[in-house]
Amino acid sequence: MIYDIEYETMPREALESIQLRRLQATLERVYATVPFYKTSFQKAGITPGQIKSLEDLQKLPFTTKQDLRDNYPFGMFAVPMDNVVRIHASSGTTGQPTVVGYTARDVNTWATLMARSLTLGGATSGDIIHNAFGYGLFTGGLGVHYGAEKMGASVIPVSGGNTKRQIMIMKDFGPTILTATPSYTLHLAEVAQEMGVSFKDLKFKFGIFGAEPWSEKMREEIEKKLDLVAVDIYGLSEVIGPGVANECHEAKKGLHIAEDHFIAEIINPDTGQVLPWGETGELVFTSITKEAFPIIRYRTRDITSITREPCICGRTLARMSKVSGRTDDMLIIRGVNVFPSQIESVLMEIEGIEPHYQLVVDREGNLDTLTVMVEVGEHIFSDKVSPMQNLERQISKNIKEFFGVSAKVKLVEPKTIARSEGKAVRVIDNRKI
Repeated sequence: MIYDIEYETMPREALESIQLRRLQATLERVYATVPFYKTSFQKAGITPGQIKSLEDLQKLPFTTKQDLRDNYPFGMFAVPMDNVVRIHASSGTTGQPTVVGYTARDVNTWATLMARSLTLGGATSGDIIHNAFGYGLFTGGLGVHYGAEKMGASVIPVSGGNTKRQIMIMKDFGPTILTATPSYTLHLAEVAQEMGVSFKDLKFKFGIFGAEPWSEKMREEIEKKLDLVAVDIYGLSEVIGPGVANECHEAKKGLHIAEDHFIAEIINPDTGQVLPWGETGELVFTSITKEAFPIIRYRTRDITSITREPCICGRTLARMSKVSGRTDDMLIIRGVNVFPSQIESVLMEIEGIEPHYQLVVDREGNLDTLTVMVEVGEHIFSDKVSPMQNLERQISKNIKEFFGVSAKVKLVEPKTIARSEGKAVRVIDNRKI
């Protein structure tokens, strides 16, 4: 099923015509209403009227998270506060929070895009959606919630936490779609097992998971433990929230981008040069229908690639590959780029390894050291030293072969690594650089 067949199956030429028209209107508006953009464009020596084609977008400067922080809290809003009906913000755990606003029309657009995403992921109006994304300033919970209601599905606004109660609700209410972060989903599976509840006895058909990078191996683990089809969802509050892109359950090969609302580019993160379709680099978004908080060429820091190859589901929208990491989460260990998701892929190739791990980076003298803390299953963990040491050596060897860097591996007991109700904490960087 396709939620919005006109836009989701539109021929490329017609789609690009709409994109250009909406882009030009957005640029005129931000130039007139957001001092940051007027100054930024003037410094680059360009005016909105000079943008005659989609290729001309490359002439405009980027917007970064620091720009949003510098204009905290409402300096990037393009409408008076009287027109803003919703405000969301990041946690601010890595600095000043970024604040975004929505008009009533923006909220409706967002709900429509989330209804589109849920449909892509297999949901119908007859489904009951167990929404374990967090509610509050984080956009995940409310984004899914309004999309579910928009499409006519039933939504259980359970949010994160109270995990045993969530399992009870799953048994009693019979939800058919699960939405959550992938790491919290695996925690749900663990707690259900402790409670003697099998997901095979529940009614879930599909799960829509996101808000953190996750590997194909983790997808296999989730599908096996929860007995459902798992698809990926992508979004970020700076662009609109969840619903920017979603995998279709038919193919599960890339996330269809809502290109009628957002223009995507892939750039070389070091030079800022736009890369051809298919090449891997940093994802950049320009929103072309947002009223309260339009954003121009926002550097997401997420690493991915985009293809325009046809999809078996019939949609013509371009697809982005699963996010493999972030430029600012990327670790550089002795000159080698290391993403947590790549370490995860190596770990999940080994029998008995649980999808719970942490990377601890230290600096000894002038040398960076990487320690990989890895949980093993109950049937693997042992107080016998030799088999554990052999497994540690095997993991360390595999990491060395994959990345070319040495890592100390430490196996830990099941459930030793802290679980998160939201995004998992994968990296502890103790270096003082």
